[in-house]
Amino acid sequence: MLDVLAGEFARPMSQPFGVVVLRLCMAVLLGGALGWERELRNRAAGLRTHMLISLAAACFTLVALNLVDFTNATEAEQRIDPLRLIEAVTAGVAFLAAGSIIISHGSVRGLTTGASMWLCGAIGLCCGTGDLRLALLVTALALIVLSLVRAMFEKAARDEKEEEN
Repeated sequence: MLDVLAGEFARPMSQPFGVVVLRLCMAVLLGGALGWERELRNRAAGLRTHMLISLAAACFTLVALNLVDFTNATEAEQRIDPLRLIEAVTAGVAFLAAGSIIISHGSVRGLTTGASMWLCGAIGLCCGTGDLRLALLVTALALIVLSLVRAMFEKAARDEKEEEN
């Protein structure tokens, strides 16, 4: 009986286990890099949220890759569209990101956090498919946008204040 149950969970993966571990770990690390920046800014969606979003996206991608492994697939199984995965992850993360946006008394807060959450979903998809170079590049560019662009705006605001005085 236990052998039958164990067999139900022993489906072979299309990628070697070490590759799966690397892809998931990279998703956690890169999602965490964006989450760390949000955490430093005391945003509601911080380190753990971003790590989990990226990890979930990578997990969904790996599941989809395993489901569409066409090595021994029938013609009907080959008609599966793996791009639906991207649509599903995008929609799911967009739902979470929308929840982080707050509109109060004409002021909007949380847009950048929502965008970074959405981007973590994309980074997780990259990690899940094994495109680690793209995931690293996107993470680096996102960190540049989140930190350097913010610093430029803060400096411009300080300069403007000094000119008024």
